[in-house]
Amino acid sequence: MPLYEYQCMECGDTFELLVGFSESKDRKTCPKCTSTNTTRLISTFVSSGFNTASSSDSSCSSSSRFT
Repeated sequence: MPLYEYQCMECGDTFELLVGFSESKDRKTCPKCTSTNTTRLISTFVSSGFNTASSSDSSCSSSSRFT
């Protein structure tokens, strides 16, 4: 299950929940004030990987590589 970040519109608290994809847009209850006036935030993620391209590879520019 993915981890989603929500913000309470009543108290301003930000919290995270493990929620299934089909339930991610449903209103969640704030753990601080118990309000259901919450909204899902757009979160970023980081991905790390192994780059096998050599630095002398001229077929790819450095700006198009993700690491």
